[in-house]
Amino acid sequence: MTTSLLGSPVAERIRERAREAIAAGRGAGRPPPSLVSVHRAAASPFSIYLKQQRRVAEGIGIDFREQALDARDGAEALKGTLARLDADAGVHGVLVEHPLPAEFDFLGGVARLRPEKDVDGVGPENLGRLLARRPVQVPAVAEAALAIAAHYGIATAGRPVAVVGRSETVGLPLALLLLGRGGQGDATVTVVHSKTPDLARALRGAEVVFSCAGQPGLLDRRTIPQGAAVIDVGLSTVADASRPSGVRIAGDADAAALDGWAVALTPVPGGVGPVTVACLMANLVRGWQRLTGGSP
Repeated sequence: MTTSLLGSPVAERIRERAREAIAAGRGAGRPPPSLVSVHRAAASPFSIYLKQQRRVAEGIGIDFREQALDARDGAEALKGTLARLDADAGVHGVLVEHPLPAEFDFLGGVARLRPEKDVDGVGPENLGRLLARRPVQVPAVAEAALAIAAHYGIATAGRPVAVVGRSETVGLPLALLLLGRGGQGDATVTVVHSKTPDLARALRGAEVVFSCAGQPGLLDRRTIPQGAAVIDVGLSTVADASRPSGVRIAGDADAAALDGWAVALTPVPGGVGPVTVACLMANLVRGWQRLTGGSP
């Protein structure tokens, strides 16, 4: 029987801590935390994430607003927008949609943000500080994946763990965190990616698999070792004529194929997604505290 690693109880615990911190800060006379989500006004998996951001932010007392990019905008427009938001003392955190088309120069854009305001933890300074094990903000998606593992007692210390995907915003930070000392680290980590010639062979022996490849159905009984725990970070849309929208959300794992094969699996949607939004809000609160003279 495969255990479903639901994200909702994990997310609720993180949201409650953020809610308490906001209430304490407001009681001390600090302004409410403010988050701006910068995105393209286009249909994508991020549009679902955007709705979750607004709902969760407003539910715990965060002032949330959106900044839509014009389809004709490019790197300079993005950099200018982020530089203005960084200079605005009334904005405590900024999230930028990713992935963006190459012409937007995502990393060049988020480099305009000070590390406290880079609430997704994916700017060059936060990523560099992560390598030095001194991040201001930990990448929210990677943090969420590890929070789920911790909540459900999926240990990584001393165990063979695989990360499928090597993006600068998810796969690489996750691998670094798993390699770290203590907490959810101390793992023996294998990183596989699109150029890995034999996925099944590379994953052989892995006891925990974190997947962030963005390839629906990539993981099944041919690739995942029997008895492994799978934390599926993948988020894609696939055609589904039975849905009014004509599409559905899918992860990297073939859930039907892995049922009864994997010891545990996060559902998509309903797994890493809600925890990522909660971690994002926790990062915002942390940055707000630093920027307004609170703790930590």
